Amino acid sequence: MADTLIFEPYTLNGLTLSNRMVMAPMTRSRASNPGNVATELTAEYYRQRATAGLIITEGTFISPEAVGVINVPGIYTPEQIDGWKLTTDAVHQAGGTIFAQLWHTGAYSHPDLHGGDKPLAPSDVNPNQQVFTAEGFKPSEAPQPMTQTDIERTIADFRKGTVNAFKAGFDGVELHGANGYLLQQFFSKNANQRTDAYGGSVENRARILFDILDELDEVIDLGRVGVRLNPSLHGIMGILVDDETIALYEYIVGRLNEYQLAYVHLIEPFTDVSGNPDAVPDVAKHFRNVYNGTIIINRGFTKQTANTVLADNDADLVSFGVPFLANPDLVERFRTDAPLNAPDQSTFYTPGEKGYTDYPVLDAVAS
Repeated sequence: MADTLIFEPYTLNGLTLSNRMVMAPMTRSRASNPGNVATELTAEYYRQRATAGLIITEGTFISPEAVGVINVPGIYTPEQIDGWKLTTDAVHQAGGTIFAQLWHTGAYSHPDLHGGDKPLAPSDVNPNQQVFTAEGFKPSEAPQPMTQTDIERTIADFRKGTVNAFKAGFDGVELHGANGYLLQQFFSKNANQRTDAYGGSVENRARILFDILDELDEVIDLGRVGVRLNPSLHGIMGILVDDETIALYEYIVGRLNEYQLAYVHLIEPFTDVSGNPDAVPDVAKHFRNVYNGTIIINRGFTKQTANTVLADNDADLVSFGVPFLANPDLVERFRTDAPLNAPDQSTFYTPGEKGYTDYPVLDAVAS
């Protein structure tokens, strides 16, 4: 029984998932058109993977100010809504369930992506990252600290992005609060040096997330909203853990219990933090004691380790990234213990079908 837990159905706030395998959000940079619109190729990519219990799309930008990578589909124009409808229709016709991940990169951007203007972020702290622009990778620069008006507009953009996602036919949305992007920049003491209501204390640095959720609560059912968090991100994307990091994430995750969300999507550490007293080495196990709702866990899981984390009741669902990228039929491959396709990293972010919709499925391999 423990070896087959990932294949069991799961009820997610009224949505019946066919199994406990989640396709994790992965940037693919295929919207290489003037309006950054998801296309029929995007729809085919997700349709191929609709046997996942739940698909969470690549991050989709909520506004032009949110952009931090080229060729990523947005969800702030009518054309982009129509483009995503192609994907939701295709996934639903194949029997799948799909959430849109709503994204704002904050400091992880470049003036080239904003008409020469500095990207907006909590404070003028350069994350010192390489940013993918139309002219190739360029070093990030110190961003423009957000005013109160900027913050209010961004909260409104998350609300609009959510409404647009439901117009596009998505079953729900995920707020991207992880991996060093805007929301995590607000959470992190090293990236957030504000002295107003959005900086300083744990409660203040977490405030923007709850302001967004309160806005969403006015327009949609929060039971169709997930939140993604990376509590132990350290030394990556300009984010450092500190003496208040554990307290901050315990506050955030604990308070999320009040919102009756679809899920909290947690990520195990990207790096070895076992000797760091300011980081949580076993994220799922730690926060299972804090959060009462559905937990999705992510980071390098195999069929065996996924079944183990489910059997230990440290999570309810497990998300897989690269394995789903290279194996459209990952569910069936796990079910039959078939070998996995190797991912072609050279095509992760390149235009076109190659390395996107041309990975073979088992029937094609057999023939």
